[in-house]
Amino acid sequence: MMTLWASAAILAASPAAASQADLDRMAATMGYRYTILTNRPASCPTGTPRCFEADIAITIPDAVPGVPFEIRYSLVNPVLRIDSDLFDNRTVNGDLNVLTVKPGRSLKPGQTYHVRLTAVGAFFSRNHMMPHATLAAPGLSPRVIAATRTGTDAETGLETLPFVAPMTDEAALARSAPDDRTVWRTPERAYALYAERGALAAPVDVAILPKPMTATRPGGPSVDLAKGVAVTTSGIDRAAIAPALTALAVGQGAVPVTIRRQAGMSPEGYRLTVGKGGVAIDAADAAGASYALRSLAQQIAAEGTVLRPLMVQDAPRYGFRGLHIDLARNFHSKAEILKLIEQMAAYKLNRLHLHLGDDEGWRLQIAGLPELTEVGAYRCADLSEKTCLQPQLGADPARDAATNGYLTAADYGEILHAAAARQIEVIPSFDMPGHSRAAIRSMEVRYQRLIAKGDRAGAERYRLVEPGDTTRYSSVQHYDDNTLNVCIDSTYRFIDAVIDDIAALHKAAGVPLTTYHIGADETAGAWKDSPACKVTMAREGLQPQQLGARFIERVASDLAKRGIAVAGWSDGLGHTDPARMPSAVQTNIWSNLHGGGVAEAHGQANRGWKTVLSIPDLGYFDMPYAADPNETGYDWASRGVDSFQVFGFMPGNLAANAALIPNILAQPKPIADTVPLQSGRAIAGIQAQLWSETVRRDSQVDYMLFPRLLALAERAWAKPDWEPAYVAGTAYEPNDARVDRARLLAGWGDFAGRMGVQMRMLDRAGVTYRLAPPGARIAGGRLEANAEFPGTPIEYRTGGTAWRRYDGPVAVTGAVDLRTRTPDGRRASRTVTVSP
Repeated sequence: MMTLWASAAILAASPAAASQADLDRMAATMGYRYTILTNRPASCPTGTPRCFEADIAITIPDAVPGVPFEIRYSLVNPVLRIDSDLFDNRTVNGDLNVLTVKPGRSLKPGQTYHVRLTAVGAFFSRNHMMPHATLAAPGLSPRVIAATRTGTDAETGLETLPFVAPMTDEAALARSAPDDRTVWRTPERAYALYAERGALAAPVDVAILPKPMTATRPGGPSVDLAKGVAVTTSGIDRAAIAPALTALAVGQGAVPVTIRRQAGMSPEGYRLTVGKGGVAIDAADAAGASYALRSLAQQIAAEGTVLRPLMVQDAPRYGFRGLHIDLARNFHSKAEILKLIEQMAAYKLNRLHLHLGDDEGWRLQIAGLPELTEVGAYRCADLSEKTCLQPQLGADPARDAATNGYLTAADYGEILHAAAARQIEVIPSFDMPGHSRAAIRSMEVRYQRLIAKGDRAGAERYRLVEPGDTTRYSSVQHYDDNTLNVCIDSTYRFIDAVIDDIAALHKAAGVPLTTYHIGADETAGAWKDSPACKVTMAREGLQPQQLGARFIERVASDLAKRGIAVAGWSDGLGHTDPARMPSAVQTNIWSNLHGGGVAEAHGQANRGWKTVLSIPDLGYFDMPYAADPNETGYDWASRGVDSFQVFGFMPGNLAANAALIPNILAQPKPIADTVPLQSGRAIAGIQAQLWSETVRRDSQVDYMLFPRLLALAERAWAKPDWEPAYVAGTAYEPNDARVDRARLLAGWGDFAGRMGVQMRMLDRAGVTYRLAPPGARIAGGRLEANAEFPGTPIEYRTGGTAWRRYDGPVAVTGAVDLRTRTPDGRRASRTVTVSP
């Protein structure tokens, strides 16, 4: 999750002053092109194991004002060196670097200059490049360089980056590691993959997703719901299931639908019976009744309103079935969150983890601390950060840009109401003590405001830094000022104020705050030279690296006193002393399966903590769907997490996933159960994560989540047939025969068969889910094509002619373009090309 901004000072020949109009013209006409050259350079700077090379071509307009200019632009990875006759480079902080013209050099009008960059790591996707490079000059308002603005693809509706050159050379753009087995998902490779996976796919009789425990078809006459329904409830408040009733989309009438609370059923469980002239639902609780109605709505979408008799007995495998959405890195609208809440309910997810505070943004209004949103919710061109945060992650610096903003207290209340009405718990998250730069900078603005008024006590009340702290550190995102000082009282006053305000918002909405996520991950090596921390360490006999754990223990205890359970990411929580932690702890496991995730999950479950699997190589939906330079998403954890990989996950036997899931280098590797799960301990559930560094639009949120969120919902709800029973200490090999691949493929075929109905429902709900491009090959002069989900419409064209529907193998000459379409025909996938 690394991102780098830079700033280039371009000096013209004359010192004459420029006007705002001059700057505007230059921003409107300047050329800008980014090209990734290779991930396999001949050498990297000393001490750097992996690097890549890229080129930025800057074309100077014919008329150049004679004053210094800056071009602020973003890269995904830190710059190691610059190869340029004109420019030098220095790092400022975090994402911000400065390119300066070398002394005695100048830039000429009409010329194109190339800046060759060597940077850390690898660059696998066109979409890692951040947009909105900005032209700035002293005394003038900065302007976005028009060439670097995002575009919108007319066919897919997705964001485009027109200034980024295509990435077409698979050999040059492969990882430099010689043992990396990753290959791009070309149409030919996709064709073979889809053929293997889809061989058993067939139309399904019961379309419910997640798959019920049992579903049978008894005999008897059909039930015609087109006549309208008459709903009666017993033991379950009708208001508690109102959204699920609305989702039926069936009017009032005479067909009886009886809904009753039934003792003795598993929590959230239900029995749905269609037949004998009506519908009967027995449910453990309001959640179970809602889920029964959601299942009924899906079956109506599949069969129509005339339903054959059906009996479904159902209950979830896991009580925690979650979705995490990051609003901090890039803001996403209230409307998008409300839409997602409805889709969560449709697929029986019951925890919404809202990530509302991080380095790049603070997204919830807090009473009494207005700077948090007045400053911390916006990124603009004010590098002094007196009115906003630095322009990170390619955000449009306009204050009204979609990536800027926050949820008002009223917005948050509306979200809480909508979630509670659908039996979804909202878990707010503000990362601390690291990942806190937005809060720190906002509170510094508050400090300066009150100091200017002579109110030193008020200014220092919520200050989050210690002026005398000279510790130098660098966070994962390369900030040197993003970590709260955990040894000063004002830090805890700030945290208390935030927690109490959020608890009050929950209380006002009638939805008590029961879990609060503190993050607690990726804390850099701070505090070593803090005077306050030196006192704390001397008093308690601690080392600097132990201070983070003590901070977590203290905040967790403070939350417990309020009746609120603490939640956090597993790396930070793992450093705490369990004896100093409350009994109620939620830990989100985010280590990879091949990177210690199995031991971490079992170890923290063995502490008695509520252990939620948030594992990146199947649950981080900011990873790309496939290894393809045109797919969006960071790839530090996986080059490809597609719906099949998510669907195949075995949460009840983590080591067994070695049979199906390779490591980051696409290498099949064994997994040993080195820390067995103790008797009586269990995994609490699964959560999907969407971090938003590269996700700027609400439509991209949909694209990254769907359809693989449906696969995760299935795994959180239903135990897979191919999952071997867990035996403590058992190791698994790649392609292990104890994992029944035939059953996996049969299960996938059933899931794929249900996806046709679900895609139609997503279309109606306005969800811009990802359409996988078709697989295709040309064999013997005939085009053969297939889709990830059988039945998805496929179109093709040759030589730029009109698109035609693909209905089966067809004779072609030359290269062929292909794409898939949504069932409603409104959107298309990316276009791919296959050649003879």
